[in-house]
Amino acid sequence: MTRMPIGRAFTLLAEREPDRPAITVGERVVTRAELESLGNRLARTWADDGVGVDDLVTVSLPNGLDVVLACVAAWKLGATPQPLSPRLPPAERARLLELVSPRLVVDRPVRITATDDRPLPDAVASSWKAPTSSGSTGMPKLLRDPHPSIVDPDGVVAPFVPRDVVQLVSGPLFHAAPFVYAMRGLMTGHELVVLPQFDAGAALAAIGRRRVGWTMLVPTTMARIWEHPSRASTDVSSLHSVMHLAARCPEPLKRDWIGWLGAERVVEVYAGTEAQGLTMIRGDEWLEHPGSVGRPVAGSRFRAVRPDGSTCAPGEVGELLMRRDGGLPGWHGLGDAGWIDDGGYVFVADRLDDAITTGGVTVHPADVEAVVDAHPAVLSSVAVGRPDPGLGEVVHVVAESAADPGELLAWVRSRLDPEKRPRSLETTSTPLRDDTGKARRSLHR
Repeated sequence: MTRMPIGRAFTLLAEREPDRPAITVGERVVTRAELESLGNRLARTWADDGVGVDDLVTVSLPNGLDVVLACVAAWKLGATPQPLSPRLPPAERARLLELVSPRLVVDRPVRITATDDRPLPDAVASSWKAPTSSGSTGMPKLLRDPHPSIVDPDGVVAPFVPRDVVQLVSGPLFHAAPFVYAMRGLMTGHELVVLPQFDAGAALAAIGRRRVGWTMLVPTTMARIWEHPSRASTDVSSLHSVMHLAARCPEPLKRDWIGWLGAERVVEVYAGTEAQGLTMIRGDEWLEHPGSVGRPVAGSRFRAVRPDGSTCAPGEVGELLMRRDGGLPGWHGLGDAGWIDDGGYVFVADRLDDAITTGGVTVHPADVEAVVDAHPAVLSSVAVGRPDPGLGEVVHVVAESAADPGELLAWVRSRLDPEKRPRSLETTSTPLRDDTGKARRSLHR
């Protein structure tokens, strides 16, 4: 095991196999040598602008070559990529940028002016990535990963991710999981086939044409692929495995995928944005322990606790807490209730808080309610998740208001990030909250 700065790892991979594809976007194929050359030139361009070790570089770009180039250049300078959705409304974007205070914001196609493409001196950032997140109060925070920007290019991304494969990237790279698995894959030898956005037909075509060996999906995208007319005729023999995470996968859909690909090629992972801990289960294990999200892996430990903090007995429902060797100190939870059986398998029962998971993305009601309540005709509002067969849940809003529901819904949707936009809205003249400001959300789900 030889760990080295991420920037040097890209140089090493290019030296070993310069003509091997590193990134494919549409019809454009970028080799490892080309990625190394472009990354070095872009890094020198930014160095001339003062970007250096431990600076934050906000990367707010849609899926494509430029978002990968920006991250590679940042690592070569010892800077920290800070992914940010390019679809944020202006007010939320401004709030997050004020919080982050980056040295550089990359929100348009990169411009490379330097011509020197030789490797740069080794540089290591104290944090290899720094995404942002909103807490349950709706206030954003910067999540500096505790691990420095070093990697073993001959290592593995995770125990459940194969080495030396073509990885299909169909999720947005400004989200935590797609970013981690794509970038860690790239720096350990994966070829990335990047879709501009998820499209079931394009994903199936890429799997067959580019001989994809691994990809990450969420139940929503699994459902779209399953229902696509070209699925049955797609050659999936190259797939080592497919991993799904984020929302709970409906049991019928999971069984369909196990029947299609084979149980050993369907892998489920349960994890947090900050990698506080994770579990993994293959389809063959899942068939023996249906409903489980697996057992802890990669140095993770899980426990279910009672409200007084004591550990639950096997099978007893409590709050799920996790920790990971070398990760953040202490025990952490994702707001889920669940239990652990006597074999160490973890089961998720339900949310402890009111977070809404829609299409694999977590939405905090406070973020939505803050926008609704800003309308001059609204006295109060409650945002809840309602079941949806494709997305798991969708956001629904109840507003204490005399405004026209359709007009109010359009006003709210125009001011929210796409994942947070409510699908439906109803108005009422009945107060939604008691004197303490609390609402009974269960009445509206």
